[in-house]
Amino acid sequence: MTITSPHNEGLKTVRRLRRAPERARRGAFVAEGEDLLAAADAAGWAPLRRFAAAGSGLLGDAVAPEVLAGVSTLGSGTRALAVYEQRWAPAPAGPLCVHLHGVRDPGNVGTVLRAAVAFGAASVSLGPGCADPFGPKAVRVSMGAVFTVPVARAPGPAALPGRTVALVSGRGELLAGPAAGPVSLLVGAERDGLPDDVVAACDAVAHVPIASESLNAAMAATVALYELTRMARG
Repeated sequence: MTITSPHNEGLKTVRRLRRAPERARRGAFVAEGEDLLAAADAAGWAPLRRFAAAGSGLLGDAVAPEVLAGVSTLGSGTRALAVYEQRWAPAPAGPLCVHLHGVRDPGNVGTVLRAAVAFGAASVSLGPGCADPFGPKAVRVSMGAVFTVPVARAPGPAALPGRTVALVSGRGELLAGPAAGPVSLLVGAERDGLPDDVVAACDAVAHVPIASESLNAAMAATVALYELTRMARG
């Protein structure tokens, strides 16, 4: 039977999960689009509930296309979406971990997840003040990486694996790879960077050479991950 009412309880849940407090309360999130759902399937994530546009031939509870579009956060609508249980790793893992502190832009968080997968990081750690990695924009920008790389919470350097390196524009040693042993790379927000007490608690401070004043968090993390792993990749 095709769902034709926007008041369907399952679709109401999808709309509620747009809000961060509701995601935290339910421990769930929504992924939209066939590519993201395929990535979840490939990573072995079973959905709590799956919806698909009627007549699309896709797996899921059939929903009238205009009704499904009404619960989508995509401007063009979607043909499929699903609700998943959030998965938080018990602790950040090495040998290579990326830790974000105060990165409030969900797009940056999603991009770092994607870069972590691309360069083989073992985990992404989120510190105070970071955007929700399971929010709609972060999930979408991650391009499926949210289903692949372990995501953990950590308050600061003491909870991170290996040698902790604070990435700070124009300060410390020149970041050069490959990493000698386990390392956690700490990245702050574009405007504020890492707090002084966080930098002081790290084992080292490093920077990547750039011609301008700074990079945003996602770009800085991506360049640093490339540098730390480029020789290991050959």
